[in-house]
Amino acid sequence: MQNKKADSVERYIKEFPTEIQEILNQLRALVKSVAPQAIESISYGMPAYKYNKKPLVYFAAYEKHIGLYATPSTHEAFSKELSSYKQGKGSVQFPLNKDIPFPLIKKMIQFKLQELDQK
Repeated sequence: MQNKKADSVERYIKEFPTEIQEILNQLRALVKSVAPQAIESISYGMPAYKYNKKPLVYFAAYEKHIGLYATPSTHEAFSKELSSYKQGKGSVQFPLNKDIPFPLIKKMIQFKLQELDQK
């Protein structure tokens, strides 16, 4: 889907079809609402958010899914809720042919914020 590397989250999102842009904009708004102090950037070619200079969450759009990367500890803490999704170490794939679980993603971001505050 992507033709070139974006240099901002806004440009990254604009590279996708409208229906994917809507999902990405919802994810972006969700992260900003839960962690308004997080710093937004592009890292590893995808939208990235850091909190206190530490990775908070990354997300990316692919042909058939949205990838969410919230570090292994977050994914471990939500292993039961994420069990029906394809996963890797610190990553999960939300298929585009199903509803994106925004309430779950919100909980995951809140968990990671608390974890980073404790460090």
